[in-house]
Amino acid sequence: MKDLGLNEIRKEFLEFFREKEHNIIKSFPLIPMDDDSLLLINAGMAPLKKYFTGELKMPGNRAASSQRCIRTADIESVGITQRHGTFFEMLGNFSFGNYFKEEAISWAWEFLTERMEIPKEILWISVYEEDDEAFSIWKDKIGVPEERIVRLGKEDNFWEIEEGPCGPCSEIHVDRGIKYGCGDPDCKPGCDCDRFLEVWNLVFTQFNKDSKGNYTPLKHPNIDTGMGLERITMVMENADNIFEINLVKDIIHTIEDISGVKYKTDDKKDISIRIIADHVRAMTFLVYDGIIPSNEGRGYVLRRIIRRASRHGKLLGIKGKFLTEVVNKVMEIYNMEYPELLRDKERITKIIASEEGKFQETIDQGLSILENLIEDAKKSNLDYINSEDAFKLYDTYGFPIDLTVEILKENSLNVNLDEFNNLLEEQRERSRSSRQSGNVGWANEKNEYLINLQESNFIGYDNMTAESEVIMILKEGDLVNSLSAGEEGIVITETTPFYGEGGGQVGDTGLIKSETGFLEVFDTKKNKNNGIYHFVTVKEGKINLGDKVNLYVDVDRRHDITKNHTATHLLHRALREVLGDHVHQAGSYVGPDRLRFDITHFETISKEDLLKVQDIVNDSISRALPVFKQSMTLKESEEYGATGLFEDKYKDIVRVVTVGDKFSVELCGGCHVNNISEIQMLKIVSESSVAAGVRRIEAITGRKVYEVLKDDESVLNELSDNLKSEKKDLAFKIRYMHIEVKTLEKELSKLKEKDSLKGSDDILKTVKEVSGIKFITHRVSDMSVDNLRALGDNLKDRLQSGVVVLANVAGDKINFLATVSKDLAGKTISAGNIVKEVAKITGGNGGGRPDFAMAGGRHIDKVDEALSSVESIINNLKK
Repeated sequence: MKDLGLNEIRKEFLEFFREKEHNIIKSFPLIPMDDDSLLLINAGMAPLKKYFTGELKMPGNRAASSQRCIRTADIESVGITQRHGTFFEMLGNFSFGNYFKEEAISWAWEFLTERMEIPKEILWISVYEEDDEAFSIWKDKIGVPEERIVRLGKEDNFWEIEEGPCGPCSEIHVDRGIKYGCGDPDCKPGCDCDRFLEVWNLVFTQFNKDSKGNYTPLKHPNIDTGMGLERITMVMENADNIFEINLVKDIIHTIEDISGVKYKTDDKKDISIRIIADHVRAMTFLVYDGIIPSNEGRGYVLRRIIRRASRHGKLLGIKGKFLTEVVNKVMEIYNMEYPELLRDKERITKIIASEEGKFQETIDQGLSILENLIEDAKKSNLDYINSEDAFKLYDTYGFPIDLTVEILKENSLNVNLDEFNNLLEEQRERSRSSRQSGNVGWANEKNEYLINLQESNFIGYDNMTAESEVIMILKEGDLVNSLSAGEEGIVITETTPFYGEGGGQVGDTGLIKSETGFLEVFDTKKNKNNGIYHFVTVKEGKINLGDKVNLYVDVDRRHDITKNHTATHLLHRALREVLGDHVHQAGSYVGPDRLRFDITHFETISKEDLLKVQDIVNDSISRALPVFKQSMTLKESEEYGATGLFEDKYKDIVRVVTVGDKFSVELCGGCHVNNISEIQMLKIVSESSVAAGVRRIEAITGRKVYEVLKDDESVLNELSDNLKSEKKDLAFKIRYMHIEVKTLEKELSKLKEKDSLKGSDDILKTVKEVSGIKFITHRVSDMSVDNLRALGDNLKDRLQSGVVVLANVAGDKINFLATVSKDLAGKTISAGNIVKEVAKITGGNGGGRPDFAMAGGRHIDKVDEALSSVESIINNLKK
C-alpha cells in the first residue's frame, strides 16, 4: 500500500475522478442550503439532492467531492469508544442519471487496488442478496473470487427511506486480520466483530418506492457513493482506529502538551483526550461555516460540543481557556484543503474563546452543586436526582441538561427527562404569556387554512390597484366573519395587486378600503400554492366576509423594491463577469431600503473588484436597457439561455426576466422595472462573509443613493470647514495630520520611557534573592509595551544576573513581562515558564523565549498575588 496520509488521500481521490471527467466540487458548508429537512450536512450526497431529483443540472451529470460532515446522534459515545466521531469527511463520486453499476464498481476497484495499491486479496465485497447484476460485475468483470463476495439482506445492503428513490448497495470491506476478529473461522462481512472494515459504500439508486411499498424502476438511475476519509486513512496508515491516524495524533500531541497528560496512560483521561480531539475539529468547521453558539438548532449543537470539550479539558487538569490553542492546530493541519480557515482565524478563535469563557464562568459553581446532589443521592441509596434540581441547575446556573445527564451517567445515576422537559415547557409558557399581545406569530403555513389556500389571482405585475371581494378573514389563527377597528388579522381576497413575500422580495404594504372600513396592510405573504394573504390592522370601521373592497399598493415603496430587485439581476451578471462563472446566488433580500445578495465565492472580494462590479452595473443603467418579462416552458427557457437565480422548484411554465439584448436572463417571479434607467444608480455599501464559500454584498439604489450622497457631501463640508481646507485637498490634509500625530506620539513615548527609567534606581533597591538567584518584581500602570520592554531591559542589565518580572495594568488589561539574564536563561530557568505560571494566577496565559516572554491576564485584583508568587516559581524551577 502507498504511504499516504489523510490530506494526500483526499487529493489522490479527487484527482482520480477528475481524470474520469467528474466535476470536482469543493466541500459545501455544514449548513444545508435550501434544505429544511436537515439540521447539518451529514453525508456527501446531502448537498446534491436537487441534482439527484433533476431540479438542478450539472455539466456531464457526474461529480466527486470530499464533503465535510457532522453527525451527533452518537455524541455520548464519542471518546468512550475509539470509533465514534462527530466530524468526518466523506469522499464520494456521483452520477445523476449518467453512468451506473459497472462504472461505479470498476472505478472504485481501480482506485483502491491501483491508485492506493491495496492488495486485492484483503478486499471483500458485500452485495444485496437479490442484486445478481452487481454480483456478476464483481465476479465476472472485476474478477473477485466468489468466496469473497457476500450476499446480505435489506438491513445491510439496501438503501431506502419511507417513500422515494431507493436501491441496493454494494460495500467494499478491508480484512484487517485475525487479531481484530471474533475467532470464528467462517467470519466474513456481516459479522459484528472489527475484522472486516467497510470502507466504501456504492449505492445504486434504481427504484422509486411508493406509499404502498411498490418498487418501480427509475428511468434514469443514479449512483451515490461514500467512503469515509478517516476510515480509508486508517487502512493506508495501518492504524487501529480513527484516533490513531497521524492527522488526529498531531491534535492529540497538542492536547498532551497543554494538559501535561500522556495519551494511553490512563483510560479515563484517554476518553477526555479523544473527546477534545474530535470536538475541536467539529467546532472549528461549524464556526467557520457561520454557526454561532446558541440554545437552539445548529447553534446548540455547537454550544454542546464546545462545552463538552471544555469540561473534559477540566477533567485533564487544564486550568483556564485552552480550546483555541487546539483549534489553531486543527487549522494548521487542514491548511492543504481548507486554507480559508487560517484566513478567518481571528473570527473563529474569538467565537470559540468567548463561548468557552462563558461556560467556565458557570461550570465551577454548577459542578459543585451537582457534585453535592450526587453525593446526597448516593447517601440516600437513590439512583437518580430530582428533575426539579436538574432544572434549577439549568435555569438558574446555565448548566446544560445534557452535561448533567452525562455526569450522572458516569456516576451510575439518572434524572427523569420527561419531568425536566415539562418544567422547561411550563417556563416557556410563562415566558410566552408575559410577552405583549398583538403579534401575528400564528400566521404561518402551519395554520391549516393558510396551508390549503389556493392560488390567488395576482395582477400586481401591471396594476397597483384592484377591486375584489373578501373571501376569508382570520384572527389569531381562527376563521372569523369580521374585524373591527383596532384589531389585527389576515384578509384574503379573490384578486390582489399585492405581491406576497417570495424569492427574496419582501411583501407589499398599502391600504384596503370598503364601504364600512379602512385597513392598513402592513405585510403580504404567500403559501406554496401561491395563495396570497394580507396582514392588516383595521384603522376605521370594520371589514366583513364578502365585502367588496378596493386594494391599493404603496406605489413609492413598490417602485423602490422593483429597482432593487432588477439591480440584483444586474449585480449577478456583473459579479460573474468580474469574478468568474462559478458565482451563483446563495440567497437574497430585496426590500425598499436596500438589497442583499449572497453569492458562492471562496475568498474576500477585493475593493478593486467591487468597484469594477459597481461600474459595470452603473454603466448598464446609463444605457437605459429595456426589461422584458415573458412566460415560457422550462425547456424553452433553457434553450433561451435563462439561469435560475433562485434555486426553486419551477413549474412547467416559468417567468423569464431579460435585460436588454440578453445582458441578463433570469428565471424570476418577482417585480421589476420596465427600463433599468429607473434604477438611477447602484452603490455597493458592504461585502462580508456569511458562511464557508458564501460572500454577502449589500447595496442601495435610486433615492437611497441620493440620500447617501447628500449625507457624504454634508460630512465633507463639515470636515472642510473644521480643517480649513478645500474638499479636494482633504485627503492630503488628513494624511499630513496623521503623520504629525504619529511623530508627536513617538516623541511622547520617548519622554515616557525616560520618565519610567528615572524610577529604576528605586526599583533596584527592591531586589530579592532565592536559591542563589536575584529577582525583581514590580507593578506599573498605563505603560506602553515598548516602554515596558525598555524598563525590563534596563533593570536586567543593571542587575547583571537575575530575573525581572513586571506587571503593567492599563484599564481592565494586564500585561506581564519576564526577562532573564543570559547566564541563567534556558540553563537554569526560562522566562517563558515563569511568565506562564504568573499569568495563570490572574486567569491568563502566555509564554516565550527562555530570555524574554510576555503574557496577558484578566483578574486585576490578583496582580499582586501573581507577583508575590515569583519567588516560589523560581525556587521550583531551580529544583
